[in-house]
Amino acid sequence: MNDLQIKFSDRKSEIDLYQLQELLNVSAFWAKGRSIEDLGIAIANSEPVISVWNSNRLIGFARATSDGIYRATIWDVVIHPEYQRSGLGSNLVETVLRHPRMKWVERIYLMTTHQQGFYEKIGFQTNSTTTMVLHNQANHAFVLLLKFSFRNH
Repeated sequence: MNDLQIKFSDRKSEIDLYQLQELLNVSAFWAKGRSIEDLGIAIANSEPVISVWNSNRLIGFARATSDGIYRATIWDVVIHPEYQRSGLGSNLVETVLRHPRMKWVERIYLMTTHQQGFYEKIGFQTNSTTTMVLHNQANHAFVLLLKFSFRNH
């Protein structure tokens, strides 16, 4: 890791979905096994999408969804284990927050299982009153329909 050529990018077109899949499998227990097709759909529907590169190797990734003014959610923040504790994770989240699509948003949410302390250092606060989840059973059928329609166009 001595010869670093670190680059941050907000270009979705630069993301190699196979490298992203491997990064998630190695770095994120909650994202293991995501398909290439599903990753493509998630990226297409997210803005910003930020990737971190060491030369041509994908070593970090984060994405967000937002209405641009009231609410946003940051998703899939990952740094390859070899590069963790180097400041890249903080820089990655701060790059997402500075993006034009995010910088005026009133409230930005994220979900984390074990990294509350990391996000608190960036300015996030624990909020136990607003999180609810709907496990949408129709989602599976919808995703299959989307995949089918993408393949046939």
